[in-house]
Amino acid sequence: MSADRSETPPHHLPADLSDRIALIVVKTMRFFADAFFARRYGHRAVVLETVAAVPGMVGGMLVHLKSLRRMSDDRGWIHTLLDEAENERMHLMVFVTIARPNALERLLVLLVQGAFFNSFFLLYLLAPKTAHRVVGYLEEEAVVSYTHYLAEIDAGRHPNIAAPQIAIDYWKLPATATLRDVVLATRADESKHRDVNHRFADILAGERPGAKPAEA
Repeated sequence: MSADRSETPPHHLPADLSDRIALIVVKTMRFFADAFFARRYGHRAVVLETVAAVPGMVGGMLVHLKSLRRMSDDRGWIHTLLDEAENERMHLMVFVTIARPNALERLLVLLVQGAFFNSFFLLYLLAPKTAHRVVGYLEEEAVVSYTHYLAEIDAGRHPNIAAPQIAIDYWKLPATATLRDVVLATRADESKHRDVNHRFADILAGERPGAKPAEA
């Protein structure tokens, strides 16, 4: 994915009520994240990546079960969603080595992940299109957050430390890679997840009775 597309994330304009609800939910989550973490972007990444890794796993599991029940092809969704979950988990593993979470943040992870998993599971069961739109908007905000993180590094307000070995191995970065390279790679991943989830939501919207079909 091009750098320009990551740097200026396209915003999906809400097309219906469910889209607007999804956007309000995500903006509310963003408000609390900003209030709690402020400019501590490394710690924000640690906590939020524990949440970001949930939707792909939940979606992949439920699409898998649906495919079994209906004895029908999954159109490649299971693999894509589980890959997304694993990618987000690796983001967490990388940022844990950069910003060590304190006891309060670890407790926050337990509470937020538990609440989010159950809420998202129910949402995906009842309204998978809305669930994917929520993730698309979450990823939009993730791209914005990592762009702000880069700005802090470039302005010298955050040390551009050497990239941890786990990041170098995962993204196959050069041995001289820095935190800035890690954030760029992470942002590129998030922009891909943004586009995939908005696309899945569009496909599901096109499959509703009376809706305009979406391109495959």
